[in-house]
This record gives sequence, structure tokens and C-alpha cells, in this order.
Amino acid sequence: MATATAKAQKLIDENAVIVFSKSYCPYCRATKQTLSSLDAEYKAIELDNESDGSDLQDALEQITGQRTVPNVFIDHKHIGGNSDVQALLKSGELKTKLQAAGALKA
Repeated sequence: MATATAKAQKLIDENAVIVFSKSYCPYCRATKQTLSSLDAEYKAIELDNESDGSDLQDALEQITGQRTVPNVFIDHKHIGGNSDVQALLKSGELKTKLQAAGALKA
């Protein structure tokens, strides 16, 4: 578990925007489509395609208290899931956060 936690934390630290996702999850798809529609650069980790995906999901729960996907981080800060991303989009804050993280193409 310690290695999965270290790996998850390293991924969070190394990416301005990261989405821990599952390839078949409709909420994950909605989050990724939202980010793509803003031309945001982000890394998606499909936990169901990772050999240590369930360990990573356990580690993310330890880090964030959130077990579900998508599990989204912007500027190395935990944002939450799809409903949180959509709420930020509606309020206009999502673009601001993505700009602050340097994740929007000029």
C-alpha cells in the first residue's frame, strides 16, 4: 500500500491536472470531455487498465477520503469528482483554476 500511496502522490505532484478514472465510467467520461472542451492539458490514469489500479484507488481514498472515480486534482489540489468539476464549470471557476495550474493552452 505504501508504494501505491507514493505512486499516487508522485502522479499528483508531477501533473498540473490529473484525473484518476475508469475507462467504462460515464462520469469519468463527462469529466474528461469537460476538460477537453476547455482545451485543458491533463493526464488521465485509467485505474481499470493499471495492474495496480485497485491499490491506487485504495491509496487515493487514504489521501482524499474519496473512493469513487473520477478523482480529480487541479494544481495538485483535490477537486473531487464529476459533480464538483461540473459545478466549477458552471460557476466559471474551473477555467480560472486550470489557468492558475498552467493547464490551458494559450
